[in-house]
Amino acid sequence: MSALATIDDARLLLQGSGRLPDADIDLAQSALALAALTHPDASLAFYRQHLQMLADDVARSVAAEAAGGEVGLAAQIRALNEILFERHGYQGDHTSYDDLQNADLMRVIDRRRGLPIALGILYIHAARAQGWLIEGVNFPGHFLLRLRDGAAAAIVDPFNGGRVCDTADLRELVKAVEGETAELRSAHFQPAGNRQMLLRLQNNIKLRLLRDEKLSEATEVVDRMLLVAPDEPGLWHEAGALQGRLGNLRAAVSAFENLVALSRDSEHHGTAARLLAEMKSRLN
Repeated sequence: MSALATIDDARLLLQGSGRLPDADIDLAQSALALAALTHPDASLAFYRQHLQMLADDVARSVAAEAAGGEVGLAAQIRALNEILFERHGYQGDHTSYDDLQNADLMRVIDRRRGLPIALGILYIHAARAQGWLIEGVNFPGHFLLRLRDGAAAAIVDPFNGGRVCDTADLRELVKAVEGETAELRSAHFQPAGNRQMLLRLQNNIKLRLLRDEKLSEATEVVDRMLLVAPDEPGLWHEAGALQGRLGNLRAAVSAFENLVALSRDSEHHGTAARLLAEMKSRLN
């Protein structure tokens, strides 16, 4: 496959994902496509084969234990942890957490290291391939996973070897992020949709680039995010602001025009219209 074909395939996949209902988005394939846009010489086929290998290995791991019956929650978690963390050697990158490679699914597969959200996407992919119920959890400061089997449920930490988190573990996590007086709340356990997880993955890259004042590269990340979330006003606002800072006034005007079109209530529409007018005045 040529580099051009790889990029074109990736962009088409992401544009398609942007038009799909959230539940129909292929999470891991979309995450690979996001990475492919920054690696024009890489072969998507190689990484897609690896995703299939993970799913197949998990299926084989549970086959003997199932013995013709249903596989319970504990067995599901054991199989996932055995394949991802033991056989394939994935682990959370504790030593270079802020490395941009940790949120790039291609490099995560190459290095077998990543952020919680990146490892979580691989974990979700392998579990969903078996038909198991799994979702991301937007826990503050630390992405987690929730697996369900009937009435049973477990919270799993993909960054720490698939450890099952009990209430004490979760309370310790939330206090580390929100302070010693923080307590667990239902809001901490809200599920993350597929589109939201893809945006969270890219947001890790964008925030690090903005911290380092790499505005042009951060703008490219926002453009990638817009492929999968074209109806997200906040992203168009951010795209317009970044393009304006870079002096790309026509691109900024275009972004703010989209923001105006997506702003539903009068307050947000008025704010968007003012931003658009200000950018047009700079253009003229």
